[in-house]
Amino acid sequence: MNLRSLLSAAMSVMMAFGLLFAGAAFAAEPQPWQLGLQDPAGSIAEKATSLHNMLLIIITAISLFVLALLVYVCVRFRRSANPNPSKTSHNTVIEILWTVVPVLILVVIAVPSFQLLYYMDKTKDTEMVIKVTGNQWYWNYEYPDEGVSFDSYLVDEEDLGEDEIRLLSVDNPMVVPAGTRIKLLVTGNDVMHSFFVPSLAVQIYSIAGRINEAWIDVPEGTKKYYGQCNQICGVNHAYMPIVVQALNEADYAEWLLNAKEEFASAEVPSETLLASAN
Repeated sequence: MNLRSLLSAAMSVMMAFGLLFAGAAFAAEPQPWQLGLQDPAGSIAEKATSLHNMLLIIITAISLFVLALLVYVCVRFRRSANPNPSKTSHNTVIEILWTVVPVLILVVIAVPSFQLLYYMDKTKDTEMVIKVTGNQWYWNYEYPDEGVSFDSYLVDEEDLGEDEIRLLSVDNPMVVPAGTRIKLLVTGNDVMHSFFVPSLAVQIYSIAGRINEAWIDVPEGTKKYYGQCNQICGVNHAYMPIVVQALNEADYAEWLLNAKEEFASAEVPSETLLASAN
């Protein structure tokens, strides 16, 4: 095999790996053999992924530096090379460095961390409200401004359709208009649950008697985003998936019209209206 053939084979292998990981990256659900995070959807997820990538570089550099120091110490100060060990107990320069350098690293990490935390707290700039209630073991989604409320259950394996995913698909997903900033009011009816959708970078606890706020900005395009309750909440904890279905404006309007007929609630609780007004 000549050099050109070797290069061609190498490029083919690299392209295959690239397609494999690209397929995993552009999915809104976990993929077999996936490495890294799911492809970020929305500005919060993009900022969180950027922070994650920066931290990965920092911790990798620190780990390699510590490993190099350990190897150096083992070789330089081994017994055969130092039959008479040093009596030095203090080194001013080293003590200053191992105090100042970690502080500088923490400052570098703190700046984007606080920026992301404050950005995630901007729930007042949203365009619609959805109340999410965790139950054993299903979710309830309520659209207080539209008078719509419905439950969302796992689809049993024997009832799965061709495009549905085992242990992740539900009968009634949380449908949202694409390209919209949405406030989530998350509460519970029994034990603690957790509303977690990795690709949207949202995780917030569902606690009975308390309403927690979060927000997501769903990107343009028709797509499903999958998640699960990741708070151990009982025997059926593993069977409490979350599906966020993003639709374009026309399709969402059609879905909402049908939902008002199928899921229309007789009365929206006053505490929900009060929370959404705030």
